[in-house]
Amino acid sequence: MPTSTTDADAIDPASADEALALSRLEEQLPPLLSVIAGMVDLTGFFTLGNIFTAHITGNLVVAAAAAVRGGPLNLAQALAIPVFMAAVAAVGLIARTSGRHGRDLARLLLLAQFLLLAGVLIFSVITKPSANPHGLMAGIAVMIAVAAMACQFALMRVAIPGAISTAVMTGNLTNTVLSLMDALSPRHPSTRPDAGRLKRSLYLLLGFLAGCVVAAVAICWLGDWAWSLPAALAAAAVALAAAPSPAG
Repeated sequence: MPTSTTDADAIDPASADEALALSRLEEQLPPLLSVIAGMVDLTGFFTLGNIFTAHITGNLVVAAAAAVRGGPLNLAQALAIPVFMAAVAAVGLIARTSGRHGRDLARLLLLAQFLLLAGVLIFSVITKPSANPHGLMAGIAVMIAVAAMACQFALMRVAIPGAISTAVMTGNLTNTVLSLMDALSPRHPSTRPDAGRLKRSLYLLLGFLAGCVVAAVAICWLGDWAWSLPAALAAAAVALAAAPSPAG
């Protein structure tokens, strides 16, 4: 005679552990990645010819302005846009063909980001692109850094869709301001009240700012070796994604 099973019995422990691990990543990973994004963006801007490696929109605006004004076009700045798009497409292809999901996919893409940032570090230490920020070596370093940031953007979309952006701070700043306004005027909220949104956005803003400040100091003291800091944090992100869940 068949026996009935309860809903609790039907829950797959492995699926529950995976959901718990993914929830942990959604909470812990974005602040760390926002610090990395701040470091990479500022280090690239100051050492590689004033090019944004994380805020690609900035490069699009500057390139468009140069085209309209008829001034000299920074080739690396223009190339950063299609390189970013190609890197995002490559990450999407990896996500589709790897057959991985959730934490496993996040770990794979975080490893790819680490390897790219480690590549920027090694390349910069060997070739010293900061000595000629508008030269060929600087342009190559920019493209590797842009690819690393594209990987970070894409992994948050395909592996941890519940998390918010860790590199484009405009949206996070908007969320922070609106949430603060709602907190000050609880009777007339402009958005649906969400204390968690304010906390998450504020953490990411502070993380990105902290990354910029630390990178500025590192550039003064370490020069091209400043790339070692985001590379080290990227390795920490890989370790975080590989750590077993508390329930495991």
